[in-house]
Amino acid sequence: MKRIVFCDFDGTITVEETFVAVLKKFAPEVAAQFLPEMYVQRVTLREGVKKILESIPSYQYGKIVEFTRSQSIRKGFVELLNFLDSQNVPLVVVSGGLRGMVEVVLGEIAQRITAIHAVDIDTSGAYFKVNSDYEGGTELVAKVQVMAKYPADETIAIGDSLTDLNMGLQASIVFARDRLAYYLDQHQKPYIPWNTFSDVQEYLQQLWKL
Repeated sequence: MKRIVFCDFDGTITVEETFVAVLKKFAPEVAAQFLPEMYVQRVTLREGVKKILESIPSYQYGKIVEFTRSQSIRKGFVELLNFLDSQNVPLVVVSGGLRGMVEVVLGEIAQRITAIHAVDIDTSGAYFKVNSDYEGGTELVAKVQVMAKYPADETIAIGDSLTDLNMGLQASIVFARDRLAYYLDQHQKPYIPWNTFSDVQEYLQQLWKL
């Protein structure tokens, strides 16, 4: 059986919701206008996140990367990668945040990940310009589109927020915490609650009878 894990980054691999903190810090007024509307799904992620990002001056990009650098990775992530490697199961990071943020936090660990799909930023103009190969529907990074690139018999999604909802609805198995659990409850989609990646690993070991 071919299996693959799709993992969110912000608030999932990282302990804190880094991307939302960046939006609030570097575009406070626009973030205050759009974030609440996105959470209640009156404004799409695609529209809201793009509006906020494209209000940020390009000279701030270096400061955003530095702000992100100190973020902690959630317990058990490297051990989960070791386990998945032992089972020849790829892990793909799918983030609705900025690629630069993902790469600076993961550091050398990024080399062990099959692929990273995230938002790219063009800083050649006065303000950020958003580039996403998977922009579509309600999402700036349409995670189901990314999943379609990696056909598998069993798809496992790990996430924590609204950006992971469509991915979670599509996946065979979904590990959900925080806002994602709330949204999946609304859709009556079963999920496995989790706090650390050790919880994910233990569940998969039992499921795969290892």
